[in-house]
Amino acid sequence: MCLAVPAKVIKINNAHAEVDIMGVREKINIMLIDNPHIGDKVMVHAGFAINKIDDAYFNFLKDTLHEMLGDSI
Repeated sequence: MCLAVPAKVIKINNAHAEVDIMGVREKINIMLIDNPHIGDKVMVHAGFAINKIDDAYFNFLKDTLHEMLGDSI
């Protein structure tokens, strides 16, 4: 199953960024999105940011994942 997850950009270093994915920091590639900035919310799939999302959609997805995963995260 393929799943994209919401993430928040913490640091940017050229073509890569450090993001927070539900409390876990990961290094991802950001070359597929335009003008990435620290604090942007993005969808991450297979190590790539695939698009930016707004705060409302980010919070909806984060809350939905927390509900689905329960106490396992």
